[in-house]
Amino acid sequence: MAAFLRGSRSVLQKRDRHVDLMRVFCRTMASKTPVGFIGLGNMGTPMAKNLLKNGYPVIATDAFPESCKELQDSGAQILDSPAEVAEKADRIITMLPSSPNVIEVYTGSNGILKKVKKGTLLIDSSTIDPAVSKEMALAAEKMGAVFMDAPVSGGVGAASLAKLTFLVGGVEEEFNAAQELLTCMGANVVYCGQVGSGQAAKICNIMLLAIGMIGTAETMNLGIRLGLDPKLLAKILNMSSGRCWSSDSYNPVPGVMEGVPSANNYQGGFSTTLMAKDLGLAQNTATNTRTPVLLGSLAHQVYRTMCARGYANKDFSSIFQFLREEEGQ
Repeated sequence: MAAFLRGSRSVLQKRDRHVDLMRVFCRTMASKTPVGFIGLGNMGTPMAKNLLKNGYPVIATDAFPESCKELQDSGAQILDSPAEVAEKADRIITMLPSSPNVIEVYTGSNGILKKVKKGTLLIDSSTIDPAVSKEMALAAEKMGAVFMDAPVSGGVGAASLAKLTFLVGGVEEEFNAAQELLTCMGANVVYCGQVGSGQAAKICNIMLLAIGMIGTAETMNLGIRLGLDPKLLAKILNMSSGRCWSSDSYNPVPGVMEGVPSANNYQGGFSTTLMAKDLGLAQNTATNTRTPVLLGSLAHQVYRTMCARGYANKDFSSIFQFLREEEGQ
């Protein structure tokens, strides 16, 4: 009997090792299948390049063909439409500017859902209305595909360095499959709940970021007018209770920090236009949920005004420059 049991254990151990090897083999084979990427702007291109660096073949497209050259030179295959990408890839990531762009790319005449294969995983990293994410999820489900929203926190620099934070909403059973890809492009991948919850978390974060940046710019401007050295003031803030990300990591005052947009005439980073757009999403959701967002609403108006005053393409930290110009300096 003992010999029989030892023999049985040996067979079971060999079987378990075989199963484990098969699982590894299947994961390896899945990893070698192409990943579709749609939207090759300032964020999308470095994100897709990080997939290539991690060994994933990338099949991509963009509404503007000239935006595809950098990724093509890095080894990606470029196609003409989202529908063509969907024919060739069963894992697709989209990174688009707005809700209308997402609707067109997914449901338009040459959209993903025209050619999507059953079982395809669709990950949208755009920042859009949570309601639109839910609509796309339902449309994808009808075609046998799975849609997840995964907006990002972190700008172009974080995208280039694969240090983004992904806020993921969708079917929890699919989270691991999404995480496999997202960890190639980010340092943090957080499951937030059902579809739309990633967008909800992103909207809340962006509203706080805008409020914090305006507060930091106003505080720095006041201190400078009172005769304080801006570097000294920043140092004091960052060792005191007023410390925040805008003061210690992304200071809006030129000359205080290196490697941030304020040190480069507010070029690069996260544009005022996109900030105004995202704050508009926060405003809409606040209205729909009857949530008072007094400072959020004011921040939205400030950034909309900046867009109308020539700051649209500058980084959102240019609020400091805007305040200085408003006071006639």
